Amino acid sequence: MISKLPQWIEYGAFILAFVAGCINAIGLLGFEYQAISHVSGTATLLGATIFNNSLQNIFHLMGILAAFFIGASISGFLLPGRALKLGRHYDTALVIEALLIFVAFFLLSKGSYYGHFAASAACGIQNALATTYSGAIIRTTHLTGIFTDLGIMTGSVLRGKAFDKRKAVLFLLIIAGFISGGIFGVFLFDIIVFKALLVPAFICLILALSYRLYQKSQCGSVLVQRRKNEKCK
Repeated sequence: MISKLPQWIEYGAFILAFVAGCINAIGLLGFEYQAISHVSGTATLLGATIFNNSLQNIFHLMGILAAFFIGASISGFLLPGRALKLGRHYDTALVIEALLIFVAFFLLSKGSYYGHFAASAACGIQNALATTYSGAIIRTTHLTGIFTDLGIMTGSVLRGKAFDKRKAVLFLLIIAGFISGGIFGVFLFDIIVFKALLVPAFICLILALSYRLYQKSQCGSVLVQRRKNEKCK
């Protein structure tokens, strides 16, 4: 599956992982150390909270899980199919993600934990966006699967199987992106608090614009080539 993806996918995966790491770090620092970009820890906290019978926290954690699910559903609606193709609404998904991050910024800066729901939905959109064209190989909002896949690859190599260099580089870029995004998020939060969320939001908008411009340039090239072929006939 990785071999069928274009070369620039590595850069996109790094940037998206950077965005998720940044959002997660800001969420951890900004409101009761609540993780945003992955649901495993949140689900564990939910189980512990149910055991401790804290009703308000139960609804809060359930809301975060539901928001991630809704975000993934939005990507599933916008991006049918499993292949990476120009013309699909990747830019629309990224714009919606950016808008949700803006909403999260507004709510969290007002002290409202509902901002966690918006941020979680944004991460759900992003993770599903990458998953739809990679067959669940690329996940950019958490690293559990990435480290698992790297471990499987390492074990396979020890058994004599060929080493997939491109796949390993892609996974390492995602890890580097997520960690560097976390570092950057902590750095920004110390300076501008929740305004730090504006950075990943604008990154999403820039990615959406870049995709739209790239799509237009590719469509223009195809049109020019068709006209040339018609003249040759």
